[in-house]
Amino acid sequence: MRIIRAPSIGTAHELAVKMVLEKGRVLDTEDDEATIEFDEVAMRVEHPDTEPMVSPHSRFSRKFMEKYAKDLLNGTAAVFEYDYHDRLYNWGAPLMANGNELHIDQVAYIARKLATSPVSRRAIAVTWNPYVDEQLDDCPCLQLVQCLVRDERLSMKVVFRSNDMLTAAGANMYALVHLQKYIADHLGLPCGPYTHISLIPHVYYKRDVDDIEPFCGKGNYIKPIEEVCRVCGKCSK
Repeated sequence: MRIIRAPSIGTAHELAVKMVLEKGRVLDTEDDEATIEFDEVAMRVEHPDTEPMVSPHSRFSRKFMEKYAKDLLNGTAAVFEYDYHDRLYNWGAPLMANGNELHIDQVAYIARKLATSPVSRRAIAVTWNPYVDEQLDDCPCLQLVQCLVRDERLSMKVVFRSNDMLTAAGANMYALVHLQKYIADHLGLPCGPYTHISLIPHVYYKRDVDDIEPFCGKGNYIKPIEEVCRVCGKCSK
């Protein structure tokens, strides 16, 4: 596993994109999308509310990120095959237990567990629902969220089975750090480290080719593998 330690989540995002584009391998997915993917990576940020929380190279503005974080915390009226708010705050449907449909607020559980037992290692939320997700074309990438209280701070660790590092990861990190702060505030604690684990980090180098150049800087910031540069064609490399 590669480990990236960064002073902010915005910088961690940039370093992860650099790693995939420079060291990754070409792979067409089961949906026939061209990707560059690399080995698993863990990004650790000691003070996740440090700026820049959003990379200036990202296609998404701060306003978009704030809306994405708000939707994670409060939900949205938009209809998707799944959304992370529902999976974290309302896990289970249409599964049944004791004759009732399951609707489990896992965020409330995390806060309750750590309030009653601050040393607990069981403050965990999951998103995967096998009954639903084995049938979906678009299933959750975020799989697990764990919160810990250590050194009188609330830390968060998250695991993604697969992670689009170029376009999605920055928004994922921004929203999840806001979830971390929400739980920390509920417990009256400051935020501790945020660790973002991606088991298969990747970039859709054809679909998102126009988003690569701002990170790459025409080869001044990143020197991608040959196939990425061939598709991009925006500089002389």
